[in-house]
Amino acid sequence: MNYPLLNRELGILAFNERVLAQATDAATPLLERLRFVCIVSSNLDEFFEIRVAGLKEQMRENPGMLTPDGMTFQQVYTQVSARAQGLVEKQYALLDALLPLLEKEGIAFHPSGQWNDAQVAWARDYFLRELVPVLTPIGLDPAHPFPRVLNKSLNFAVELEGKDAFGREADMAIVQAPRALPRLVRMPPEIAPYANSFVLLSSFMLRFASELFPGLTAKGCHQFRVTRNSDLFVDEDEITNLRTALQGELPARHLGDAVRLEVDAGAPGRLVRRLQVECGLSDVDCYRVKGPVNLVRLMSLPEMVDRADLKFAPFVPAQPKRLASSHVIFDVIDQGDLLLHHPYDSFQPVLELLLQAARDPDVLAIKQTIYRTGIESALMDALMEAARNGKEVTVVVELLARFDEETNINWAAQLEAVGAHVVYGVVGHKCHAKMLLVVRRNRSGKKTQLKRYVHLGTGNYHPRTARIYTDFGLITADEKLCHDVHLVFQQLTGIGGQTPLQGLWQSPFTMHTNLLEAIRRETEAAQAGQKARVIAKMNALLEPSIIAELYKASRAGVKIDLIVRGVCSLRAGVRGLSENITVRSLVGRFLEHHRIYYFYAGGNERVMLSSADWMERNFFRRVEVAFPVNDSKLKARVVREGLMVHLRDNQLAWLMQPDGTYARRRPGKTPFNSQIALLSEATRN
Repeated sequence: MNYPLLNRELGILAFNERVLAQATDAATPLLERLRFVCIVSSNLDEFFEIRVAGLKEQMRENPGMLTPDGMTFQQVYTQVSARAQGLVEKQYALLDALLPLLEKEGIAFHPSGQWNDAQVAWARDYFLRELVPVLTPIGLDPAHPFPRVLNKSLNFAVELEGKDAFGREADMAIVQAPRALPRLVRMPPEIAPYANSFVLLSSFMLRFASELFPGLTAKGCHQFRVTRNSDLFVDEDEITNLRTALQGELPARHLGDAVRLEVDAGAPGRLVRRLQVECGLSDVDCYRVKGPVNLVRLMSLPEMVDRADLKFAPFVPAQPKRLASSHVIFDVIDQGDLLLHHPYDSFQPVLELLLQAARDPDVLAIKQTIYRTGIESALMDALMEAARNGKEVTVVVELLARFDEETNINWAAQLEAVGAHVVYGVVGHKCHAKMLLVVRRNRSGKKTQLKRYVHLGTGNYHPRTARIYTDFGLITADEKLCHDVHLVFQQLTGIGGQTPLQGLWQSPFTMHTNLLEAIRRETEAAQAGQKARVIAKMNALLEPSIIAELYKASRAGVKIDLIVRGVCSLRAGVRGLSENITVRSLVGRFLEHHRIYYFYAGGNERVMLSSADWMERNFFRRVEVAFPVNDSKLKARVVREGLMVHLRDNQLAWLMQPDGTYARRRPGKTPFNSQIALLSEATRN
């Protein structure tokens, strides 16, 4: 039987296949092609740490249960393993094809077998001086069992022969490379054959590992890497202090159950079998790779090489023209809403809003949500400056933002140290909404009144990702929206009943219901013979009742265009079910990240922006908001720049086929790249 839902895990792997395809495109600059290969490795790390780890747990705990697509967890795992093995094989084959092209451009990796005498001398000196002092070889014997190697750490299994100083027979030793060691080392120019010659950390180990074991013979040295379950377990019903509980749980992330073993393809079978036994893994969990076991570390290469011609052309994000008319951003906002489209528009106005609020004597209070903001952040510095200046600063820090927990704990401590109020949202509901609220005393003659200003966004308050993620941000003084944001902050920091909102849709209360109603209204319009249209853009579409409603709308004749970058469980283009639905995924230079919901609404076109994907967690287990774009010009801009331009794209777009696979859209006679078009427009303006 064909189920109307597609599998989530297989969808994630399909998305990574589309990402990897960018590295095959000769039109993509060479160093960027390498970067796409590395991005796939980074994505796969998280996929195994979270999704595959979860699959393994479900296989143990609920072996007979069916997934939403109708398969057992074992069936899903079998397909996922085969698909992942094929993806990794393609990835390393592509890397092997890129290396000669890089070498032609004077960028080369030099394996130890190709070193000349001068290079060997330099490499041995580097090994003894920079590596040996921080390496800790662990010989395996009854007193030294196999170590529990850290999650995603680079390790070397050294096969040994001989007796040590205590008369013990040597068999094997494990050497873990500390994370502080660079994985890429530049060869000195006086001995380097190319302008950019590099040596991998593994090459030093493979050549000189024997020097760590004096008097013994090293028969072989092979790199390996273990990926572990990294989902933190914090029982939110039992804890009394989330931050303290999380701090106690974070160290365990590096020592969770093993879910994947990556090992050098040249490692002998006996060694691989031993590693599998020690990790509790089978053949399907073992990935034999022909190259470095951690390609993520090659991500730094483009920054280490000064070759602008091999990278995407740099650009300067545009500044809204209206900001040039006044040095006081509040005066500009008073004249009308500001819409920012990152990365084409600069993130600086958001930071400027916060900086001016921190320094303006008329600003009384600042409230902000923080999900991901980075280890270094001018934005967080501005919040601390505001607190030091006596403003009432309240920050809702989401401690459970996956893989940013430690960073957010550190920020929370720093904010508290300067007198800011720090809260962690609502137990059981991650705060994923992106909101900034400023309360200012406005003066008009002798009269003064308090006025609120708000920034709402689809992406994180993270200046670095604002240059590579596409997101919308709205800065407004609209009284209804500002009051709604005030009420949401009250919910997050205090305790009280649900309060109706005038403009915002909010999870876990109204967003799901409002979406269903909006889709149903389009269905009713189509059934009445009227024009009906739904266009939505997001990262993921998984929630079954929303999908069911979209299927109903399609059967009623509603034209539905879905732009879903990542995983989509809806099956598009199936006759009698979803023939009026198209699903496309765009993969390019920038990560398509904004969430936009468009409904024709009888000609009154309703446009909502949000940080929420159409997933169960976003609707029911997170605090999210969707906000309207009311200004007609700004609404038209969102539709044009956020939706229509992507529907035209025939270079970055992949179209879902009725069987759930994706086919790259062909450029035809008139190639059109939506990201290049938006960059050109931003530059002209």
